[in-house]
Amino acid sequence: MLRRVGQSGGTRGAALRIAVLTAFLVAAAGSPSGVSDAAAGPPAPRQLPFRSGMVVTESATIEPGIYEVAGPASLDEALIVVRGTGITLDLAGVYLRGLPVESDPDRAAGVAIRIDGGADVTIRNAHVRGHRFAVLARGTRNLRLIDNELSYGWKPRLYSLVGHESLVDWLSFHDNEDRQWMRFGAAIYLEDVEGGEIAGNRAVQGMNGLLMTRSDEITVRDNELTFNSGLGIGLYRSNRNTIVGNRLDYNVRGYSHGFYQRGQDSAAILLYEQSSNNVIAYNSATHSGDGLFLWAGQSTMNTGAGGANDNLILANDFSFAPTNGIEVTFSRNTIVGNRIEGSRYGVWGGYSWETVITGNCFAGNEVGVAIEHGQDNIIDRNVFAGDATAIELWANPVEPSDWGYPRHRDTRSRDHRVTRNVFAAHEQLWRLDDTTGLDISGNEIVEAIPETPCVAGRLSEQELASLVPDPAPEMREAPVSALARLHRSAIVVDEWGPYDWRSPKLWPLDTERSPVRLRVLGPPGDWRLRDRRGVAGVSAESGRTGDTLIVTPAAGSTGDWAVHLEYIGAATVSPRGTERPAGEPVPFSFERFEPTAEWSVRFFAWTDPAADPVPGPATGPAHDPGAFARLLESDPILTRTEPRLDYQWYRPAIAGLPQERWALEATATLDLPPGEYTLRAISDDGVRVWVDDSLLIDNWDEPHGSVVDQAPIAGGAHRLRVRYYQLGGWSELRLEVVRN
Repeated sequence: MLRRVGQSGGTRGAALRIAVLTAFLVAAAGSPSGVSDAAAGPPAPRQLPFRSGMVVTESATIEPGIYEVAGPASLDEALIVVRGTGITLDLAGVYLRGLPVESDPDRAAGVAIRIDGGADVTIRNAHVRGHRFAVLARGTRNLRLIDNELSYGWKPRLYSLVGHESLVDWLSFHDNEDRQWMRFGAAIYLEDVEGGEIAGNRAVQGMNGLLMTRSDEITVRDNELTFNSGLGIGLYRSNRNTIVGNRLDYNVRGYSHGFYQRGQDSAAILLYEQSSNNVIAYNSATHSGDGLFLWAGQSTMNTGAGGANDNLILANDFSFAPTNGIEVTFSRNTIVGNRIEGSRYGVWGGYSWETVITGNCFAGNEVGVAIEHGQDNIIDRNVFAGDATAIELWANPVEPSDWGYPRHRDTRSRDHRVTRNVFAAHEQLWRLDDTTGLDISGNEIVEAIPETPCVAGRLSEQELASLVPDPAPEMREAPVSALARLHRSAIVVDEWGPYDWRSPKLWPLDTERSPVRLRVLGPPGDWRLRDRRGVAGVSAESGRTGDTLIVTPAAGSTGDWAVHLEYIGAATVSPRGTERPAGEPVPFSFERFEPTAEWSVRFFAWTDPAADPVPGPATGPAHDPGAFARLLESDPILTRTEPRLDYQWYRPAIAGLPQERWALEATATLDLPPGEYTLRAISDDGVRVWVDDSLLIDNWDEPHGSVVDQAPIAGGAHRLRVRYYQLGGWSELRLEVVRN
């Protein structure tokens, strides 16, 4: 500010006035508006041209554009690397595409944006798709990821289809000490990040939304991480985070309505291995494998110490989970004011202790609360409405011998308090086995289910506040969407994960029945039949979304037929992200290709582990290569003729077959139309496949869990021969031919 200087300043004062005025005029002349730089604020960030592998070390923008560049092969590289402190990278108008839009997502690779260390880094407004990781940060302090669109990233093909599960798809997040989680990919992956904010981001139709390893004190709020085939949010050794107000619906796999409901360890929210003191509040986490899946970790399982403890799970919606609305095991936590409706288990609390379950609404679950081997748990002031069984508390006489936990901890089922709950219309109120010290007092049993049990049963804000330890997040409501309130049957999982209902789809209602019933799914609108192949008749040639179309394959075409439809109605978005405006025709179809074959199958068995004719714990890889051939020269224990090779079970589904140590040899002839095909085998423990006496698939020498092996096969007539062995545990053998 200029001030007037009096004459008493003399010559010196005049010189000062001239110097100040000169400085002002020079500054004003350098500013187009005539305002000083200080008044105009800091200079705008530099705009940089995009180049793959660029390193950003100061605040910047990037020249807007669509950049179709595949991610680098190495996960230690990236399209854009941010390195330094106090950096804001605004990527408005920048689109990084690692794959053409309609490509199969398992082709995605590499890292789009990588943040290496540093502090006070902000990434905003990015549009990234078609990479294994959209954003990967390691060792950063105070990281902010704001308003980024990170959808349609990497995800694997699934092999569990309608009425047919495969353990190939089963996830395991149990180990991550050596970065095992990196194999899963994610829209956002944080490792050793401390402090910051993940807000307003969107990641749909990938495998995982946000994965956090050893990352603490981060606020994750108001994101949309939905319709992923693994996790919405996953934490490993991550503590004191706040996860609030997110949409985390339909993160699921391993579900086929009416046939099986596994979840296969998918979840809206995962807390694993010593993830403690986190706040999980006001999230919509419906229609996911588990709503929330919490496990203490392998270190606790081995030693009995620690756990994923003292997490506050507050006022979330965990409804319509194929498995558990909430699973909290081997740990101590607080579960307050949540809604859990239409799931298999509302809360599964195996080996939980001093866990508080209060003020929640359980409605229409198979079991409301189930706790095995728990101690000192409190189940208080909840509403149970129409669950088949309200509460199960029990201990098993024998615990797994390979767990260290029972050797270090009291695992009796004891001293639970079940008080002041409301129970409405249950088939079975209690299941109590080998449980002592139980306090059941002050509960109310009513005959009829309230019309809106989870509204009537909600605690007031004052009651919630009285139950929640300080500091608590600000009171709010979980985000609500129409899809989040649909019945569990709204979960539809195809070979690329959960269907999001934003485009038309034909979905089978049966597995083997002929004629075949197909439901027309999608937004409201009309459909018409455009074409058909190998079909003798259809029940209608036009209709509305929601119809059931009955298709009768033509004689001789039961394994190779298709119907092609066209939809006209609301605006649509394809499962890969292609948008079409309302009224634009959208083609969709259903086809079945399963070449007919008659398999002749001979089954063999042995009992002596020391005489295993295949690789195994007793013999190792140096087994006698002729032993299996001699087994096949013996008398089979049974023979069968099968239309397909497709076996999967924990306990044999074929009478006369033993639980373990059995094998088969199967032969068939196959006549394929001209074209190119893939021969695909899924096996556990070992398989070999010959085509015309050439060994095309050989996964034999090491017993393995369920895996996929593939080989090309041309059209024409072929002789197929399959050998398979099963040592024990899960059995799975599936052989199929896929048209390329």
